[in-house]
This record gives sequence, structure tokens and C-alpha cells, in this order.
Amino acid sequence: MANLNKVMLIGNLTRDPELRYTPKGTAVADLGLAVNRRVSDGNGNWSDETTFVDVTVWGNTAENSQKYLSKGRGVFIEGRLQLDTWEDKQSGQKRSKLKVVGENVQFLPDGRAGGGGGGGGGRSQSSDNDSSQQEDKPQGGSAADVGDYDGDDGDDIPF
Repeated sequence: MANLNKVMLIGNLTRDPELRYTPKGTAVADLGLAVNRRVSDGNGNWSDETTFVDVTVWGNTAENSQKYLSKGRGVFIEGRLQLDTWEDKQSGQKRSKLKVVGENVQFLPDGRAGGGGGGGGGRSQSSDNDSSQQEDKPQGGSAADVGDYDGDDGDDIPF
């Protein structure tokens, strides 16, 4: 049986990258990432569900992350899951933590008019909630006019 351990995340940094070096001189940086998901309560109300993820990056990626990224900045991270286990020094209990080891980090535009580095986060395009930018256009993957659909074909759609 084949195995696959691949993670792709887009989110915003919750803190500035924390860079350190191993005794052999390899750079390693810890990143905190917040990933939002829009969820409906079934009554037409929407809210954001946030998942916080710890990410570790190595080598040049770690150094560049510390140099160019800061809290609030948007990033796209590709990597793999890793389970760290250790024994708690105070209680003696076994502990574990699931984290992401980032293998590729892409810096996303920070959404500020001045361009270039720094925090701010956000997206380079207008927000979905920005009603001044919305028009009465069909949403979805087809360029067909809404009038092209004939809904009286007898098939019941189960959803």
C-alpha cells in the first residue's frame, strides 16, 4: 500500500518567525499559522473557524522566513506532518504534539498599498464581504447565462 504525507496550508502568521541555529549551524525557524474557514450555522449566519498550526522550516527557508516575514503576513506552506513526542520533565508524563514541517514557503502579498514586506496580512483582492465590489454576476464555474438552464427535466437533485 502506498503512503502519502502532504500538507498544503494558506493562512496568516500569528507571530514573527523565531529563528535559531542547531549546534552544527543549520538554521531552523518556528512559525505560528492561523488558517480560517467560513462555516454556516444552518440559519444563514456565517462565522470564521480558526485553526492554529505550528510550522517548522529549515535551512535557507528558515533564514528567509525570518528576514522577510512578520506577524500577520499571508503565506502558502507545503510540507508534511510530524509527530513530536517527549517526556514532561516535571510530571514525567509522555507528551506529544502534531506539527507541520514546511518544505516550501511562498510569501503572499500583504494587501497593503505600499507593497513590500511587513505585517498587515490579508489578501490582494477585495474581500467577499465588500458589497461595493459585488455585481449581479453568476457565481460558479460556467459562463452560461442563468436563462440557459431548463430546470423541468424531471430529475430530482438530492441536495
